Amino acid sequence: MVPLAVAAAAYLFYQLPPYLALDPSRTHIASQFPLHYTILAAHVLTGAVTMVTLVLQLWPWLRRKHPAVHRWSGLLYVFGGALPSALLALALFPFAFKPGSVAVLMSGILWAVTSVVGWVRARQGRYAEHRRWMLYSFAIVWGQTVWGFVIGMALFSLPVAVDVTYVSEAARWVGWVGNLLLVHWWIERTARRGQDRVFGGRRSRKPEPAG
Repeated sequence: MVPLAVAAAAYLFYQLPPYLALDPSRTHIASQFPLHYTILAAHVLTGAVTMVTLVLQLWPWLRRKHPAVHRWSGLLYVFGGALPSALLALALFPFAFKPGSVAVLMSGILWAVTSVVGWVRARQGRYAEHRRWMLYSFAIVWGQTVWGFVIGMALFSLPVAVDVTYVSEAARWVGWVGNLLLVHWWIERTARRGQDRVFGGRRSRKPEPAG
């Protein structure tokens, strides 16, 4: 949990200041319509809510010892972070930097869908499915933001020049798709191991003597 929290804090420390100041001149974004900066700032700030609540949601101790906090931070993650941040990103799609914009569109839609499905499954008491869908949601947003940022910075830091189009496409696609596939593999693998332990335990039991 500590590396996850440190990575989230470092990302927010880098990304938030230009938007907390509410000063468009401190960003590198050229406003294309009057509300451009306002919508972008709202997207970033709700994204910050996402990053903080994501860490809380993945904290096993908090989930076990304080389930009410886990439940309320989950509601904040979905309705104060993921949904508004994803919808604001979709609103900015027509004005986005074109390379990588389709990846942002796809990840935004899937992020919203997985978050809502995860919340619905919790409301239905189907907690195994809730866990699966929320892990998908976390994988998408973490891959798109943190890993996308890391990949982009790594490519820009290469000793040879890389076209910004390729950097943007790689940063926007590889992070969240790779993360989502990795999390899906991990969920399936741990589920199979759990089944193997259950059925292995049943096979190892000796039949009780009759009478």
